[in-house]
Amino acid sequence: KEELPFMATENIMMQAVKKGGNRQVLHERIRKLSMQASYHIKVEGKENNLLELIAEDDMFSTSLSELKEMMQPSKYIGRAKEQTEAFLEKDIRPILEVNKDLLGMSAEISV
Repeated sequence: KEELPFMATENIMMQAVKKGGNRQVLHERIRKLSMQASYHIKVEGKENNLLELIAEDDMFSTSLSELKEMMQPSKYIGRAKEQTEAFLEKDIRPILEVNKDLLGMSAEISV
């Protein structure tokens, strides 16, 4: 959860571009703000304040509540859920089924 704001910087930047911001200028600004937040975490031992720094910066034209809305992890996992379910069904379930007597239990996979 603490790292999500760093992973979402591209999306944050693109939202600001949609609002009229210059991509190159925003890219450099978000790099500097990320370094600031990183220092805040690593050197000062404080919590990640990257979202607050971005919200306070007029270049991004976004509020803290908008940024927090963008931090839903489900927005960054792509097809991971479906891929995991397919892998379990196609590759793992058959192995468990074939070896259930060796395992001494019945296998049930639930995602």
